[in-house]
Amino acid sequence: MGPAGTGKSTYCATMINHCQNIGRSVHLMNLDPAAEKFEYTPSIDIRDLITLEDVMEELQFGPNGGLIYCLEFLLNNMDWLEEELGEYEDDYLIIDCPGQIELYTHFPIMRRVCDCLQRMHFRICGVYLLESQFIEDNSKFFAGVMSAMSAMISLEIPHINVLSKMDLLGKVKKRELERYFDPDPLLLTDKANSSMSPKFHDLNKAIVQLIEDYNMVSFLPLNITDEDSITMIMSHVDNALQFEEDQEPKEPKDTFDE
Repeated sequence: MGPAGTGKSTYCATMINHCQNIGRSVHLMNLDPAAEKFEYTPSIDIRDLITLEDVMEELQFGPNGGLIYCLEFLLNNMDWLEEELGEYEDDYLIIDCPGQIELYTHFPIMRRVCDCLQRMHFRICGVYLLESQFIEDNSKFFAGVMSAMSAMISLEIPHINVLSKMDLLGKVKKRELERYFDPDPLLLTDKANSSMSPKFHDLNKAIVQLIEDYNMVSFLPLNITDEDSITMIMSHVDNALQFEEDQEPKEPKDTFDE
């Protein structure tokens, strides 16, 4: 999951390709009713139930309102999803979710979807994607950290944060990058305060202190051209899911990975 434009579909395709290369049975599950193109054909697709295009045309909704309607329609028809999932109970599922951040921070919709999947006895992990280019604009990075934290709190599921598109990032020293992987409170505060009115300085300091005190947000770098980077991300997801522990004896455990 992640804001629009963070390359979630590319992430899904990368992880599917990696799973196939290591011999893991994997399927793509699409929960984005506005999706148009995929590198891999979804095995389960919300568009077989409802599409954003149809909702906008028939109900005259805008894109945002239509998206919310589609997902609420899914929640009211979870028997459809449960039946679809029954065919893949022993496989690893990578779920491509809508990119609109409001669904993870402003509305309880995705939280309810997660709750439903857990009641079906699926073990799930959320992956929040933030473009690595955000570190070139500290105010954007600060906002990205806050959105990631908000999504983590809202969903309350095993969760990892990923800085995507590291292959497109310019030359940055390793020591400087590490300040973003585990966000440096001084970096966040100083940069945020430099672009904001003094009346917000105390608020910024309090927010950053919260992030630091509870060690709530850290990021893993993803370079899709580097197999070691992809393997590292997958190992963190597997660890969050206790995936290897579930292999013997084999149980119907799948993943929620956007």
